[in-house]
Amino acid sequence: MTEFIRTHYEVHEWKHASAILKHDFPSEWDDIISVLQAFRLRKEWIEVGGGSKSKVASFIDSFLYSRGWSEKEFKTGVIVDGRTMDSPTHKVDCLKNSVALEIEWNNKDPFFDRDLNNFRLLFDLRAISVGVIITRSDELQDIFRDLGRKSSYGASTTHMSKLLPRIEGGGGAGCPLLVFGITKRLYVD
Repeated sequence: MTEFIRTHYEVHEWKHASAILKHDFPSEWDDIISVLQAFRLRKEWIEVGGGSKSKVASFIDSFLYSRGWSEKEFKTGVIVDGRTMDSPTHKVDCLKNSVALEIEWNNKDPFFDRDLNNFRLLFDLRAISVGVIITRSDELQDIFRDLGRKSSYGASTTHMSKLLPRIEGGGGAGCPLLVFGITKRLYVD
């Protein structure tokens, strides 16, 4: 991991996720490092109202899609006595080979449960090898407050202190996880 990533993101790792990425998925690792190094949190992205997809998620998606990543919905099911019952998963924001990446910028915090459960299931089914989540660090609340957007980025939305207890409580189960929190050092006025 580069010095820039260590100083500009809040980083948390479980089950050797970065070692797996670096050694087993070097192209995907390079893509993740590249998008994180290219990303800047722009003031106008925070000031803009809600919508279907944030400018933050759009930037990350577009960057990765241009490198061969794609949104992916897995078709899964359970067979009991020869009868197949569908057991659909939700779409993964970005997938390349068996590396899954989710962007949770400003959703309701139960989206973390959905993402972690999806990572757990897909890892157990050997569909993914690593799960990555990009979210925001708690320290960004100061910027949101200063811009008059604190109510839009409230306590019940996705941010690091909502994610970590879920992971530490076993939410990702056996899936190796790497989590990046966007910090103030990435903010561009």
